[in-house]
Amino acid sequence: MIDLHTHTFFSDGQLVPSELVQRAHAAGYTAIALTDHTDSSNIEAIVASLVKVAADLNRHWNIKVIPGVELTHVPPDMIGELTDLARSLGAHLVVVHGETIVEPVLEGTNRAAIAAGVDILAHPGLITGEDCRLAKGSGVTFEITARKGHSLSNGHVALMAEKFGIPLVINTDTHSPDNLISKDTAVKVLLGAGIPHGKVADIFKQSQHIVDKVCKNL
Repeated sequence: MIDLHTHTFFSDGQLVPSELVQRAHAAGYTAIALTDHTDSSNIEAIVASLVKVAADLNRHWNIKVIPGVELTHVPPDMIGELTDLARSLGAHLVVVHGETIVEPVLEGTNRAAIAAGVDILAHPGLITGEDCRLAKGSGVTFEITARKGHSLSNGHVALMAEKFGIPLVINTDTHSPDNLISKDTAVKVLLGAGIPHGKVADIFKQSQHIVDKVCKNL
């Protein structure tokens, strides 16, 4: 199991990074990204902290720990500059908090994330065909989420990704220990989103592809 969207106590998660990573390792995860919520107020501190702890844990544990960020409720016209800033500070993975149907995320966030070339657009809600056309071939991956609430639009996201040929990953958006899931549960979430049995393996391969891409210098 690979999870590319989790939170620690550096934002609104319950656990210090070491405990979150250890729990994921004990559950059989091979890689985990720490992607705490950021905006212009805290991005420097968050990235610095996660880069440091990821380096420490990667030296000692047999699980790949990726330092990242989730740009959250950021004005769309700031997403590009904050994406560039996060990467310049050392974030290996940039996730954007997409237009979930259960929060008042600003319209245009999905499109700004795609234009910025982020790694993952999390829970993009009722993403439009126009945004999907822009995303095709952009290198942006859409998320199927196991998190309650955000998962309500998984079926739409899966349908649009299939229609426009956009890669998918499954993440937990973990905030507490009970949010971590097994690979068997991940498969059930994917099937529940309407993804055919024969394409489930491709989604796990996409997660591994992203890990391989962003971990070259870790």
